[in-house]
Amino acid sequence: MRFMIMHKHDAHTEAGEKPPMELVNKMGALIGRYAQAGQFIDGAGLGASKTRTRLVFRGGTCTVKHGPYRGEHELPAAALTLKVRTREEAIGWAERYGKILGDGEIELGKVTEPWDLGLVPPPENPPLQMLLIDKADQATEAGGRSAKQKADLTRLKTEMKKAGVLIGSLELQPSAKAKRLTFTNNALRIVDGPFSESKELIGGFAVMEMPDMDQVLAMCREYAEILGGTLEIDVRLVDQTDAAGHA
Repeated sequence: MRFMIMHKHDAHTEAGEKPPMELVNKMGALIGRYAQAGQFIDGAGLGASKTRTRLVFRGGTCTVKHGPYRGEHELPAAALTLKVRTREEAIGWAERYGKILGDGEIELGKVTEPWDLGLVPPPENPPLQMLLIDKADQATEAGGRSAKQKADLTRLKTEMKKAGVLIGSLELQPSAKAKRLTFTNNALRIVDGPFSESKELIGGFAVMEMPDMDQVLAMCREYAEILGGTLEIDVRLVDQTDAAGHA
């Protein structure tokens, strides 16, 4: 089974603070252990809201809002990793994606790179990696998009891959199959989906291949402890039917 584990944005990230190197090393060791076991598929952190862009589609019109801003409707239905030259290029692709869906909302968040954490010197003119988050709506929570929307999105993703823009993509099963983990001083409270919403911005994610939810929860306990022991994590099942799943 494939899961997407998402921890929520916090005040430290929003302030642009770099995480302590001890935290970076512990998280690297945790992810490295799961990667060596073949269970870590993908993952990344996201920057402060000032590095993000929200696109809202209503009645055929797209409204673009750059951060900083607070979370509003942050329950994802799908996520795409894009590699572009500029934020404007990412917005152009996101507008095309959103127009296929009609009324809805998309967020673009800058992926945190090793040089953002001070691990390596920044390269000259590096590409910009952005996570495109397709927000959940009544259709996705009921089971999926229309056949035409799926076909149009497949064609757009194929074009994006040929252009070297689409690095990976995944679709999520409805939140009825999800769990929300709230850690307070490492004490865990679990709430089963469905969820009508999530108000907190996504701070980072990991895509994991694991046999069951018990193993996911064990990893999340370690994950939460490294991040300070007080945070919220959503665990979502990745849709691996047909062409869905990580690219």
